[in-house]
Amino acid sequence: MTSEFAFIEALRAIATDPAARGLDDDAAVIEIGGEKLVLTMDTVVEGVHFLPADPPADVAWKLVAVNVSDLAAKAAQPLGCLYSHALGEAAWDAAFLVGLRAAADHFALPLLGGDTVRMPEGAPRSFSLTALGRGPHGCPVPSRSGARPGDRVWVSGTIGDSGVGLALLDGKLNAATLSAENARWLSQRYRRPSPVPALGAALGPMVNAMMDISDGLLVDARRMAGASAVRIVLGLESVPLSRALRETAGQDRAARIAAVTAGDDYCLLFTAPPERTAGIREAAAGLGCEVNAVGVVVKGDGLTLMHDDEPVPLPERLGYQH
Repeated sequence: MTSEFAFIEALRAIATDPAARGLDDDAAVIEIGGEKLVLTMDTVVEGVHFLPADPPADVAWKLVAVNVSDLAAKAAQPLGCLYSHALGEAAWDAAFLVGLRAAADHFALPLLGGDTVRMPEGAPRSFSLTALGRGPHGCPVPSRSGARPGDRVWVSGTIGDSGVGLALLDGKLNAATLSAENARWLSQRYRRPSPVPALGAALGPMVNAMMDISDGLLVDARRMAGASAVRIVLGLESVPLSRALRETAGQDRAARIAAVTAGDDYCLLFTAPPERTAGIREAAAGLGCEVNAVGVVVKGDGLTLMHDDEPVPLPERLGYQH
């Protein structure tokens, strides 16, 4: 049992309550007195999800944001959170709390409690957070498994920025080749993702399926296709790239494949019937958010990648996997 996929498969034998949604989704959903309670948990680990040199306040922000992203994908309103803190140097921990407060305020996610632990000397820092949200009224909580043939496939925001930001911060990209503005933008996209729960809530009644893009657009689209028992066809030319990414990495086929396999985007991936296009665009525009149609859902299974109407072989690595 060496892969994340195999381990989750084994966990399904334990997580049999309907609230677990078969472990095929971003969050659990418990119905209580007509209300839907959405619960999600994410962990960030030094050297895996953040760099040892990342500012503590940014690490805290990211911990909150990745959980809020899961709530947004369920069209849920943030209610509060619990978190576990691995104690370390006092100054580092104090700076972490500054970021935690800023993120909790920004995302309207009150801290309700948690736990503190002491890690062994020299161990990498690790932090976990459980976020709670109120599910949408009048419509089901969106899942990964609702995509239907004929749906359009959409993404919010721009794709691939975080991957380039990581390469920059990790020294794999020469900072001297970037403008200061682009370097700041790309670094912040990696360190401080900014999901928009209000967008998820607005889209909830219009979508058939929705999830967040955390491990890369390709791998997450394949997960949605598998959960929905359909085939998703993506057009590389339609994937939105930020100006900063285009000016830094280009926008040819290689640059676009790098973007859709990068991960850490924390944008929304969703499908909806074509007749809901106007409503989707209007809802996003009302919140100042960008959404783009990037593909279609068809009968079949798996994932197909196209570029300017030409089939493109899927890369060996579709995204991040533990």
